[in-house]
Amino acid sequence: MKQHLNTLFVTTPRAFLRKDGQTIAVRVQNQTKLRVPLHNLGGVVTFGAIGFSPALLGACAQAGVAVSFLTEQGRFIAATTGFTPGNVVLRREQYRRADSVAQALRIARPIVLAKIANARTVMLRAARDHPDVPGRELLDRASARLLATLDDVRRCENLEVLRGFEGDAAKSYFAAFNAMITAQSKEFVLNGRTRRPPMDRVNALLSFLYAILAHDARAACEAAGLDAAVGFLHEDRPGRPGLALDLMEELRAFLVDRLVLSLINRRQVQAPGFRVEEAGGVAMDEATRKAVLVAYQKRKQDTVEHPFLGETTTIGLLIHLQARLLARYLRGDLDAYPAFIMK
Repeated sequence: MKQHLNTLFVTTPRAFLRKDGQTIAVRVQNQTKLRVPLHNLGGVVTFGAIGFSPALLGACAQAGVAVSFLTEQGRFIAATTGFTPGNVVLRREQYRRADSVAQALRIARPIVLAKIANARTVMLRAARDHPDVPGRELLDRASARLLATLDDVRRCENLEVLRGFEGDAAKSYFAAFNAMITAQSKEFVLNGRTRRPPMDRVNALLSFLYAILAHDARAACEAAGLDAAVGFLHEDRPGRPGLALDLMEELRAFLVDRLVLSLINRRQVQAPGFRVEEAGGVAMDEATRKAVLVAYQKRKQDTVEHPFLGETTTIGLLIHLQARLLARYLRGDLDAYPAFIMK
């Protein structure tokens, strides 16, 4: 089992990271503000104009610490990883399955089922916890649509049709998203799902945390010996980590969407912490980004019982467990891939 390691997030503009013995030293204006032992880290994520010494990049690669470079708004730019100790036989099997539409469907279908089921559970919980919410009828209708789509997905025998069901379910889910916002509802409104750039505060939160989850998913694939670029639900595209995006689908609603709703409804983020940029996109200020990252790290430390393994684990380890379960399926140790479905 992979040890639950932390991720170092660096958001301070013009910070510089360098190797200091077996630690990472974070320097701002020629002063060391933080030292973190490399062996305590599972990854480093930087936002914006952050410097990084070549010696530290090499040390991170040797230690198996993935480094991701993101824009200030959280859009992924690039990542560095060291030698992957993955089994070449496992990767060859991954490529064979990805090249077979029938085999790819056997993996993609449970992923889509889990994504839709988890999204529906988030809506049902919101309706249960806030029975008098003005958008209750909207939540009920969207939940019914997702339930019907789940039946369609179970019977689906075509990969392209499956992708269509996934897209339709996502539209229904996000169309009802505002009904789950019970506080600050005038300041935080989802005006459809927009990504590059996010055009409102809710989209800014979602896109930012999805980028962080993508970093974790990529690291989980590499740690399990899988190729993060070759997915089954997401088609191959240069620069896109298809398999990492596949595994993310199971946890989007459970981890990110629930956290975004909690941050808004508990007023842990406030409207003044966001700004509109020249291109019209909405971004968080540094203080808000830090608050969101702290909440994300805290959420990853919460525990949950894994529905397939029957064991208690931290939420932060779920993506690693799913990567390993997928590897076991590809090796022939499991009859089917057990996607994560929240209880």
